[in-house]
Amino acid sequence: MSLALRGLEPKTTDPYLAGWRLRVVPSLGHLPLAMVSNGAVDRSVYGWIADGCSRSTVKNSLAVLVRVMEQARRDGLIQSNPARVKGWQSEYHKAEDELDDPRCLALPDWTALTTLADALVARSHGGFAGWGEVVVFAACTAARIGEVSGVRVRDIDPVNWIWTVRRQTTPSPGGLADKRTKGKTARRVPLIEEVRPLVAQRLLAAGQDPNARLFTGPRGGRITTAVLRDATCWDEVVTGLGYEHLRRHDLRHTGLTWMADAGVPLHVLRKIAGHGALTTQRYLHPDLRSITEAGRSLSTHLSVAAAPPKPPGMVRRVL
Repeated sequence: MSLALRGLEPKTTDPYLAGWRLRVVPSLGHLPLAMVSNGAVDRSVYGWIADGCSRSTVKNSLAVLVRVMEQARRDGLIQSNPARVKGWQSEYHKAEDELDDPRCLALPDWTALTTLADALVARSHGGFAGWGEVVVFAACTAARIGEVSGVRVRDIDPVNWIWTVRRQTTPSPGGLADKRTKGKTARRVPLIEEVRPLVAQRLLAAGQDPNARLFTGPRGGRITTAVLRDATCWDEVVTGLGYEHLRRHDLRHTGLTWMADAGVPLHVLRKIAGHGALTTQRYLHPDLRSITEAGRSLSTHLSVAAAPPKPPGMVRRVL
């Protein structure tokens, strides 16, 4: 690290080292040096962006990774620097577009969701139906893919149809591991009627073991957003359906947007989402009809308030 950061000022090395410790090592520290590929770095960067890291935070984290991998290349340990990825800043342009059209990164309706799920299954090896189930479940519960991977039989209440989110699957030194949720606390999420048959089927398939996973890959392995992307040819499928900007994390965005449109109060939506009120407010995007109706309501209110009161003699008494 001292060789990789030589020549930099302390004011630069501090954020670099923070990026290394907080993002690079948790995302890539479990991989041998030779297995740190362009794809692995690319997925890590997009994961940081999906987690809400700022542009400067991602830039510093990627910059220190580039320097470390460049030192490894000079030492002859690798042939090329896999950390020199491009195009990641376009994700922030998408975020800016979302401010202009908040629904552009959410699926419009249930039909669009099921169509996407079916298309992903069709493109996967062997037509594994589990990929479609993961996609539908993630959107209906507004959950992260890692949280879907972490759900166990004992987390589901099939009487009240509530899922208690307790853990998520994340990359870590030594491989994938189940850790606490991003918010470090458990939360409860309703299982709507549309997803209950799917959940009931998964509970039946899991058997009596309370620690059995509800969702796994075709070989019983744990699921990550990168695994889902690669196994289903995600990028090609969403582009073919006209959702070229749709990421796996946007399934969560879809669910929260639908709940907000359904009139779920902010404080309830915040608990379901598992994050702060300011973050949740970005999902309370009024659609065009709601905005138009709000304008009409205000006009009606103002017209009634501005109307002059009727003279006393004009008021007819009803006996």
